[in-house]
Amino acid sequence: MLRKIIETIGTRYLVAFLNLILLVLNARALGIHGVGLIGLVLAAVNIVMMCNSVLSGNTIVYFMNRYPSFQVFIPAYLWTISMGALASCMMWVSGLIPEGYGMHVYLLSLLLSLTAANARFLLGTDCIRKFNLTYTLQGGLLFVAVLILYYVFDVKTVDAYICGLYIANVTAWIISLLWVMPLLKRGTWNELPSLTWNMFLYGLWAGVDNLAEQFTSRINYFLLQRFSGVGSVGLFDAGTKVSESVWNISRSISFIVFGKVAQTEDANIQKRITIQLVWLTLLATTIVMLFVLLIPEFVFTSWLFGQEFSGIRKVIICLTPGVIALACNSIFSHFFIGSGRVRISTISSLLGLSVLLLTGSLLIPISGVPGAALSGSAAYLSMLSFSIIQFCRITSTRVGELLPDKTDITSICRRIRNLGSRSGQS
Repeated sequence: MLRKIIETIGTRYLVAFLNLILLVLNARALGIHGVGLIGLVLAAVNIVMMCNSVLSGNTIVYFMNRYPSFQVFIPAYLWTISMGALASCMMWVSGLIPEGYGMHVYLLSLLLSLTAANARFLLGTDCIRKFNLTYTLQGGLLFVAVLILYYVFDVKTVDAYICGLYIANVTAWIISLLWVMPLLKRGTWNELPSLTWNMFLYGLWAGVDNLAEQFTSRINYFLLQRFSGVGSVGLFDAGTKVSESVWNISRSISFIVFGKVAQTEDANIQKRITIQLVWLTLLATTIVMLFVLLIPEFVFTSWLFGQEFSGIRKVIICLTPGVIALACNSIFSHFFIGSGRVRISTISSLLGLSVLLLTGSLLIPISGVPGAALSGSAAYLSMLSFSIIQFCRITSTRVGELLPDKTDITSICRRIRNLGSRSGQS
């Protein structure tokens, strides 16, 4: 399991690095207008994908371990095709899609959602390496395609970037589908209507959970704009992006937690895996955040962002407790979702949003950017506290049992050492 976690984290950071280089390439090739247009198109795609994920997201992993997987496959694909069309049309009518890009938003959201669905089927069958390869194909092929279009064919336009998205995601979808098809197990058709309804109810709560968490991490942008101006939002955004890069660790580990918990109904195994990986997440996230905190202010102001971003370290410092708290909460959240208790995760996210609105309204008018960072930390800490209480209640766990035992620590250290020795030999 530790090897799968390390591979997943490595995959996430590799794609994140490629995306950073792509951002620089787009800025130089397309200018600020082109980058903004791409941002609007991708924002629209992400909104449509959130609607599609009701049946094509983590819902797949939970239900494919309780029903024949082919029965889960059918509603996931049909929902994505139909809901994607409906959501895209509604956004086009509302004027939220840039002129001339309505069909691109639908087709790209369709490809990305279907590829994500395939990846969830791979995760549900514990094919973690193929799950990671699917994600790598999307990021890696986009990088290569855009590089060739920009600098070999000298086509430096927004449409060239859109073309790169099609190349990468069509390829990733076809390859991942070929991996998934042999894994699908057929079942009877009479259960399909009730299964689809149960998937919808489960996915709807998961969608509300995801939406509330997204608002919790971004609503203070609008509070800052209201009380301190757009310039403050820029400073806060830069500090937030630096701090949130650490979440690639918890997001990678949470996939493993979700897959393992969804694959078994043994409460003791679910409990033990969750506790072990919460501590692994806490340790890894804290170490990385300490390295981030050691970066001097001049690195950000002189080398990366410019003098206008003076004070960014204060933002990072204020965000640090919250970043670590949300990383740990992500593990508990995926335990709840994987064990069918998605409503608890949703309530946790709604609680965090409520705390953010309350503390942000009080702190931002007084302290500005640091107040926004502190309100974010307060929200994330409240989410973690609620999740710990609910986890202990559900699993009949005393607080002392949350501490890792000596056997767990020794096992983790031994596995890390073994991985290091194997890497050295290779």
